[in-house]
Amino acid sequence: MHIVNGIRPKIEPGTPSEYKNLMKQCLDADPSNRPDINTLREKISEINLFYQNKLDELLTQLEENNSFKIENHTSSNILSTSKLHHFENLPEPRNATGGELKAFYSKSFDFYIPDKIDDIGKSNNKENRTSKISIIFHLVNSKKLSKIFKKILKNGK
Repeated sequence: MHIVNGIRPKIEPGTPSEYKNLMKQCLDADPSNRPDINTLREKISEINLFYQNKLDELLTQLEENNSFKIENHTSSNILSTSKLHHFENLPEPRNATGGELKAFYSKSFDFYIPDKIDDIGKSNNKENRTSKISIIFHLVNSKKLSKIFKKILKNGK
């Protein structure tokens, strides 16, 4: 539901600006501002070609300066498919403001993650963790998930 309210996936630091701009175009709330598949393919090809040329130049310089050979290894591409889902009664899509994005990504969560899988459920403050996780389930408006989680905890004792 966050994406409909303008919250988009965070772009990781270090992502080249060309990819950042393309991602922002693809995630625009207004579908008419998004590139079509042909434009997207062309832009990605241009970006890849640009970085491949830069890489080739660097490798050539390294080979000339250090006189070593680079082996070329290729691997097969993994194909993926996607499905078109139809949702009803959703709010009008929009792009979030900078303040909304900052508030969303600055939320902190207190999760207990044990070092060993065998330690799951053995903590003295299990009730505290259970209530925190129940709050998270409540926040995502999923009473059914919360009931299932509690049932699993009871059966796991």
